[in-house]
Amino acid sequence: MGRQEVARRDRVDEMMDGWRAEMPEAATVQLEIIKRASRFKALVEEVTQSVLGEYGLTYAEFDVLATLRRAGAPYRLKPSRLAERSSLTTGGTSNILQRLTAAGLVEREPDPADGRSSWVRLTDLGARRAEELAMATTEAHRDLLAGVPDETARTLADLLREVLVTLGDRAAPSPRS
Repeated sequence: MGRQEVARRDRVDEMMDGWRAEMPEAATVQLEIIKRASRFKALVEEVTQSVLGEYGLTYAEFDVLATLRRAGAPYRLKPSRLAERSSLTTGGTSNILQRLTAAGLVEREPDPADGRSSWVRLTDLGARRAEELAMATTEAHRDLLAGVPDETARTLADLLREVLVTLGDRAAPSPRS
């Protein structure tokens, strides 16, 4: 193996070498995909959490703030819609909303059209914090991927979309309510 080929190997290649030697039937392309996706996720989470830690927030809290900010002005959603659009469960969202409310980042508003329902809305501070965090995490992700050529990044994003859609992870219609 030439010097350049060795430099282009990753930890998954090492692991796959072991499986090929010991149990070739386990050394599948599917395993390579899963392991590389896991490694990539870990690297992204590491840089993301580093940024969020500077703000004293968890990823779940950031997810709620970002979801509300992406909803557009007036930056509010029903709790059930918030849970759907974020990566949280309804129960998990409730706990996070309590912490974000205590921090002055979100507030609940009664729904005048439905007395049993409410809205969750970013406060002015919450909107500013969501924007700061979005830009800080964007910059951290840019730094992480700085060595990846733009064309490679675009191709990877498109291929990952294709895989996710094939696996049933399709976008739902997103009315702004």
